[in-house]
Amino acid sequence: MSIANPVLKAQQISKQVNSPEGRLTILDDVSLAIEAGCSAAVIGASGAGKSTLLALLAGLDEPTSGRVWLNGAELTALDEDGRAAVRARHVGFVFQSFHLVPSLTAIENVMLPLELAGRPNARQAAAQALEQVNLGARSKHYPRQLSGGEQQRVAIARAFVTRPALLFADEPTGNLDANTGARIIELLFELNRASETTLVIVTHDPAIAQRCQRVIRIEAGRLVAE
Repeated sequence: MSIANPVLKAQQISKQVNSPEGRLTILDDVSLAIEAGCSAAVIGASGAGKSTLLALLAGLDEPTSGRVWLNGAELTALDEDGRAAVRARHVGFVFQSFHLVPSLTAIENVMLPLELAGRPNARQAAAQALEQVNLGARSKHYPRQLSGGEQQRVAIARAFVTRPALLFADEPTGNLDANTGARIIELLFELNRASETTLVIVTHDPAIAQRCQRVIRIEAGRLVAE
């Protein structure tokens, strides 16, 4: 698929690691491009390399070979600090584990990326983000006082509050029951449409993948034709 100005592009990326059995290839010569504003699912069996691909696309890890561009910046030409700066400006994350700071309230967790980026009016923006995920009334609660679904909604508010160009979600419903998970997925797609943030979601759920505009299938570290 040819995309004129992709928000995310990978060119022949591979990832190898050392193991007791020798050199292990986790990803092998993967190339792809994703256009701005779309939703894309990364699917495949457990151990196929889905989360590794997401980590490379987001600049959380470096490929052994190949190149990655994120919103015009070549991640593979940057050092760790440079990649972190690009992520801070352009990327939001939602993980299977909520990764909230337990000593901070819901609104303080959502304010965190804004404060780290030196953005003004962090509390006001965080309050608006919590209202978007229907948690305005829980803003002063700590993570331990929230249900799993509520914690994941706080994590989503934190991910979207910086208005990122890209949001990466790695099995975001993995720790939730079916009904709560369905509501979380609905929320992600609503925010994707409303904010035009590109959504890249790693999932093993075919129903979630079918809702995405793009499906990227990984099998044994290789990209299967879309």
